[in-house]
Amino acid sequence: MEFNQLESFINVVNLKSFSKAAEKLFLTQPTVSNNVQSLEKELGTVLINRNNKRITVTAEGELLYSYAVNMLNMRDRASSEIGKLKGRICGNLELSSSTIPQEYILPRYLKEFSVMYPDMTFTINQKDSKNVVDDVIKGYTNYGITGAVYESKQLEYIPFYEDRIVLAVPHCHRFQFDDYEEIDFKLLSTEKLIMREEGSGTRKILEKAFADSGLSISSMDIVSSVESNETIKKMVELDMGITFMSEIAIKNEIKLNLIKPLLVKGLDIRRQFYFVYSKNRYLSPLAEKFKKFLIS
Repeated sequence: MEFNQLESFINVVNLKSFSKAAEKLFLTQPTVSNNVQSLEKELGTVLINRNNKRITVTAEGELLYSYAVNMLNMRDRASSEIGKLKGRICGNLELSSSTIPQEYILPRYLKEFSVMYPDMTFTINQKDSKNVVDDVIKGYTNYGITGAVYESKQLEYIPFYEDRIVLAVPHCHRFQFDDYEEIDFKLLSTEKLIMREEGSGTRKILEKAFADSGLSISSMDIVSSVESNETIKKMVELDMGITFMSEIAIKNEIKLNLIKPLLVKGLDIRRQFYFVYSKNRYLSPLAEKFKKFLIS
């Protein structure tokens, strides 16, 4: 049983695809398949069902998965601890992140952190906030960055960055208001609203803020749900609708007079971004350093 075999197996389970696992690991698909088959042969059991091109994990596969994750974590921790003895911190910082922090917040942090620890590498997997949390709970990753809290006794959320959500309208919009001017919610009743998809932290926080303020988001004309912030911004610029978006995501568009930020009376939406991790699993020395760096 070799580490490269376990890495192939774990990634096939996580990504539910041999081809995607191969792409992530920079291997050929036959190599990934052979690695999994070698494990199955050594253990004398089927780990992954490959029926009708759908991948499902057997009970034996689920059991091996939990051990495999811990084995690779221990390998990485041993490597990091040895690096510490040599006076350096190294390793790969792999985390799942929701869209806003992945695109607009993390790059600055990672730049500074990589200067402090030049021997490190990092991998970011972009998902919506709900899937980031699910990944941590299931053990697909030990930690992540999310813009919403989904309660679980096994999770710890540490806030590290605050932002606010504003109303974003095209600069040429009929609303002739100054940037950040407050407008009445009633003015939005005839506007086309572009929303983030179900499961996104932005949407979860927005829906809660509306409910807490006694406002009804369902009274608005929701014309589309879109996963990409960049696509939503372009749609707003083209006057296809308006949206609510994190202020940090539209800073450049505001400077370029492409999008105008407005506030809605009675609706003050502040949001935190969190470093989330499982209390039941240890963080590598590198991850511990990154956590402390984020909250310092």
